[in-house]
Amino acid sequence: VAGSDLHRRIELGGPDDELKELADTFDEMLDRLDRAFESQRRFVSNASHELRTPLAINRTLLEVQLADPDASPELTQLGKTLLATNERSEQLVEGLLLLARSENKVVDKKPVDLSEVAAQAVEQTRGEAHTKDVEFRGVRQQVFAQGNGVLLERIALNLVQNAVRYNIPEEGWVEVSTEAQPGCAVLVVSNTGPMVPAYEIENLFEPFRRLRTERTGSDKGVGLGLSIVRSVVRAHDGTITAEPREGGGLVVRVVLPL
Repeated sequence: VAGSDLHRRIELGGPDDELKELADTFDEMLDRLDRAFESQRRFVSNASHELRTPLAINRTLLEVQLADPDASPELTQLGKTLLATNERSEQLVEGLLLLARSENKVVDKKPVDLSEVAAQAVEQTRGEAHTKDVEFRGVRQQVFAQGNGVLLERIALNLVQNAVRYNIPEEGWVEVSTEAQPGCAVLVVSNTGPMVPAYEIENLFEPFRRLRTERTGSDKGVGLGLSIVRSVVRAHDGTITAEPREGGGLVVRVVLPL
């Protein structure tokens, strides 16, 4: 019996004594586990199909539109932007499905420049930050972590988006930094924002849990961002910690193996 093979059974013969009863109970437990894992595998397979199909259709429609020689420059630029967004969604779906298939462990790891990942997250969030009068800061040193590039990008993007959205109304800032430490790569995202009681920190990493809207001034999201971040960090054998920043806001530190 192994994690990848739950089909074997003890099937102990002999008299109906305590030892056989224990073996039968163990076999019944393996039956339940086998059914549960099989159900999970079917769900991942179905989800893969359901998520990939509409994205593939969107990609085809956009590519057909971009091939139209009579399309206006504005429409062509919009199509390119939407195609790039669709491509990122496809890559994210593949990354999350890979995570599910590998039983919450990333098995196919490659060197990923964490500073580049952080810089991309900053650029993707710059428009929203400008709207909310939030300034970006931080020094991003080149450092390579072992992992899945798409999933690491999701870590950075979720953290930066949260830092921008849960900020102060005027003259706020978000600091995004990367650095190398012995044996690990570190991403730190800190921000100005509302005061966060220490007892609420752990709750922020639970699904569908957020600070109350009236305290943050943000109604975006459904409270999955930080829970996804923690799951992906753990899948990379890393750690994530958060602590209240003096004066308001948070300091979130992600540590990943080199």
